[in-house]
This record gives sequence, structure tokens and C-alpha cells, in this order.
Amino acid sequence: MRNIFLLGCFAFSSMAIANQNNPKTEFTDQAALHKIQSQISANNIERDIAKLVSFGTRHTLSETESDTRGIGAARRWIKAELEKISKACGNCLEVYFQSETISGERRIPDPVEVVSVIAVQKGTTDPGRYVIMSGDIDSRVSDVMNYTDDSPGANDNASGVAGTLEAARVLSKYKFNGSIVYAALAGEEQGLFGGRIMAEQAQKDGWRIKAVLNNDMIGNIEGINGVINNTTARIFAEGTRQTETPEEARLRRFTGGEVDSPSRNLARYIDWMADRYIPNLDTMVIYRLDRFRRGGHHRPFNDLGYPGVRIMETNEHYDRQHQDLRTENGIVYGDTLDGVNFEYAAKLTALNAVSLAGMAWAPTPPAKVEIKGAVQPSTTLSWQAADKIQNPNLAGYKIYWRYTDAPQWQFSRYVGDVTEFTLKNVVIDNYFFGVASVSKDGYESPVVFPGAAGAFGE
Repeated sequence: MRNIFLLGCFAFSSMAIANQNNPKTEFTDQAALHKIQSQISANNIERDIAKLVSFGTRHTLSETESDTRGIGAARRWIKAELEKISKACGNCLEVYFQSETISGERRIPDPVEVVSVIAVQKGTTDPGRYVIMSGDIDSRVSDVMNYTDDSPGANDNASGVAGTLEAARVLSKYKFNGSIVYAALAGEEQGLFGGRIMAEQAQKDGWRIKAVLNNDMIGNIEGINGVINNTTARIFAEGTRQTETPEEARLRRFTGGEVDSPSRNLARYIDWMADRYIPNLDTMVIYRLDRFRRGGHHRPFNDLGYPGVRIMETNEHYDRQHQDLRTENGIVYGDTLDGVNFEYAAKLTALNAVSLAGMAWAPTPPAKVEIKGAVQPSTTLSWQAADKIQNPNLAGYKIYWRYTDAPQWQFSRYVGDVTEFTLKNVVIDNYFFGVASVSKDGYESPVVFPGAAGAFGE
């Protein structure tokens, strides 16, 4: 019994290093994030969704010349709203159309200009680092090629665009170290074209994208299964990075990382924010790119290796998605305003806003994170020092670890402004590990898993 007792004490002491008397070891509650959450307006979101619905249809192939109907009118209104937001913050946003002519595709056979609306709020010290919130402009009915009939798209996806506009209204009142992008993307229903255009241009321009938060249907609380729930949301996050090389895959087989892609750790970060800053909201991190055999506008970014997730409602109502407006056998079909819960959409918008703000105020995620400790009683992590000019608020780094079957990080230790640290008597074989950057006022980056499997990019 004595040996068992001593073993238990030793195990407890090895975990106790997660609770050293250092102010940055524990969670730092951020008053600014609570304020941001409280400033998100359900009334503004309702107004914006109603305006987008008023354009009749926003199908990618629809009318572009009218000022009152079609996707052309919708995108011009979105751009004008973002310009209005920019004017209110002293022209703090760079607002522009981003377009490319698409043709010869199954859902775009003839040439069509796919036009998205982008607004960039440049960071003060690290403007080349970006976090992105997006929603989709376009809508559709039952026939994906029907671009003339009314297609309100109130929830799918006026809710995502309205949330993005509201996040811009609130966050543009603040200044951040990193850049924040608000994107209304086009061509989603026809093949994710707006996201592909934006992701490829960002790569060409050398954007260091650390997070893409794709919001696609954030306003419905009544599922077709009869469940009514306004207290949960889903975060879809893919596992192994799409750009992984054969050599990286071979190494991952022996070191792990299947559940620690940057997208998965981005999702854990958002889940962590929900627990602390969004009242009455519990998020489900779902280990899948998207819903079963379906897709969204974060995928083109994932295709290029960028961290990206889909944030959306938990309970979908399929009678309100991709449907002609009609009533059959007493069932009402169509994606109309009465199917949107605006308070719930505001709740998910607030989740986006605090997550974007937290990452933009935090230092950049650690780069070149490595780990060693095979056949040893301790684990050593190392990483590249962050650029002090880009990250003048950097205080140091925090090491996280968890049991391999645990969904969220469990233990942590703030280790200071160093680039290597050894966790004594914490065996590498028994846990997964990662490193986060920490600011002087306690903002943290997402956790970065060691090696190529977890890298957020340089």
C-alpha cells in the first residue's frame, strides 16, 4: 500500500506543475471580450437579414443590373454597408470587390463574374497576419440552376453575412495587433468559387492566415427532428491537413497529430471562448470537414493548408434549405425570415467576434514547434521566437498537454519568454502536447501541436 500511495503522490506532483504561482498560468478573464459580446445587436442582424431577403433572389447567376433585385444589388448593398462602417471608424477598413469570371463548370456553364465583398481591418503591429470571418452572399431554391424564382435565403445564408457585418460594426471600434477580414463570399452554392478565389489570391499576396471562421446558417434553432435548442452550436474542423506530404504522413504515423491539425486546435480555441464569454452556449467540436458528404466555404482555405472551420447551428431544418417556396401536404417549404431566430444568430456572431478579437490581440501562434523525449522520463518542446517588432505585446509562451483521448487541453504551464522548455517527469508517450503564445495582458493564441501536422504556418 505504501508504494501505491507514493506513486499516487508522484503522479499528483507531476500534474501540479500546471498550477504554479504565475499569473499567466491560469486563465486571464478579459473585460474587453465581455464588452464585445454585449455589443452584438440582434436587432441589427434582423434588419440586415431582412434587407438581404428583400432582393428576392441572390442566386449567383441572377440579375446584376437592378438596384432592387438579384445578386448585383445585394453585393452593392453589402459593400455600401461596410463602407458606412469604415467611415464611422475613420476609414479603418479597406473595402473592395474581389472577382473572377467563371465558366465551363457544371453549375456555371456560361461566363459569369463571381463577385465577393472583402473588408480588411489592418493590424497595428502585425498587419500581415490575418484572421477571417465569412458568410455567403448567394441563395438558391430546389433547382440549383434556377436563378429567376424567389430565393429568400434568410438563414442560408443571409444569417452568415448579417453576422459578419455586425462583427465588423463592433470590432471596427477597436485596434488590434493582427489584421481582421470580414468577407461576404459569392458562388458558394455553385461550387465554393468565392472562397477559392479569395484563398488563392491570399496565397499569392503572401497573407499569413491563422484562422478562417466560415459562418453558414447561424440562425435556426428548430430542427426537422423536432428539437428546439438555442444553447448549442457546431464547429466543424477537418483532421489531417489536406496539403500533407507523404513524408509528413509517415512521420505522423509515429508521432500522432491526426486530431491536432491547426483547424482542430482553432476549433478548440473557439470552444474555449464559448465556455468563457458567451452565456448559455455550448459548442460541439465535430471531427469532420463539414456535415456528412457536404461542404462549405472554409474548404478552399483548407485545400491550401490554412486553418479553417465552419460555425453553424446544431439542429438543421431541411424543409427550409434549398427549397422552392410552396406548401405541400400541410408542410411549408422555404428559407424565409420566420425561420430565423435573431437572438441565436447574435449569440453565434458574438462567438465569432470574441474569437477574432482574442486571436488578433494575442501574439502570433508559435512557429516551428518541435518535441522530443523518446525513451526519457521528461518531455522537451522547442519553438521559434516570435518577431518582437510584429509582436511587441509578447510576454512569453505556455505549454499545454492533455491525455490522448481528451477532447480539450487539460494541463498547462507558463514558461516565460524562452524557446525551449522541459517538462520533468511528464512522459511524452502518455499525452499530446502543444504551445501557445501569451501577451503581456494575458491574451493567448491557439495551441500549436508540434511538427508539420499541427503547424499554423510561418
